[in-house]
Amino acid sequence: MRLEGKVALVTGAASGIGAATAELFVKEGAQVVLADRNLDQARRVAATLGERALAVGVDVVVSQQIRDAVGATISAFGGLDILVNNAGLGIRGTVVNTEEDDWDRIMEVNLKSVFLCSKYAIPEIARRGKGAIVNISSTAAVCGIPDRAAYVAAKGGVAALTRSMALDHAEQNIRINSIAPGVIWSSYYEEMLRTVPDPDGFVSGLKARAPVNRMGQPHEIATMALFLASDESSFATGAMFTVDGGYTAR
Repeated sequence: MRLEGKVALVTGAASGIGAATAELFVKEGAQVVLADRNLDQARRVAATLGERALAVGVDVVVSQQIRDAVGATISAFGGLDILVNNAGLGIRGTVVNTEEDDWDRIMEVNLKSVFLCSKYAIPEIARRGKGAIVNISSTAAVCGIPDRAAYVAAKGGVAALTRSMALDHAEQNIRINSIAPGVIWSSYYEEMLRTVPDPDGFVSGLKARAPVNRMGQPHEIATMALFLASDESSFATGAMFTVDGGYTAR
């Protein structure tokens, strides 16, 4: 029970990495607020986790909704110790063919949301005397990905912002780290499978990106988030932890 007595807020928690993280945190003793635009799905996930889980509807680029989510967390569970900034969005495109509105949306959802959620969570975490923030970045922050200009830029920003935040809030005993996942199977790839001409070849290509020749699973990122949220990582802050099956080791 590595998170016994802790309260966590996880964004993008209705599916994928966010849902897996919420589930693992509850198993490890935490009370968890699952924040997502898809409130119905977040409620379905929360219902499987019992009374220590609460779902709230949140658009992570709307300040008032974030403030409300933090307030709901305090009202329900009495405080806040851990924030996992997981909500994200991906699109294809180079700088030439990415529309300006799409660029702005990716920057808002993937980067501005980390700023906003942290802005309103940090004062509450500080009141508890110590805590942790885990930001989900990407291997794109390390090595880039073709045809993903906006996504790569935003996730690189998450990694940089993590380092800055870690320095700013170290004296408040708030540790802030990021995770750089590789290819993790998710609804994003499930949707892409419906549109690509060769689904089998598409999946094979995703697997081949990693030397271990498979895609990662959401729970494999959740376990790293657990480590970074718990006291087991008490001397880690301002760092990015890569979980990618060896992709960036090549």
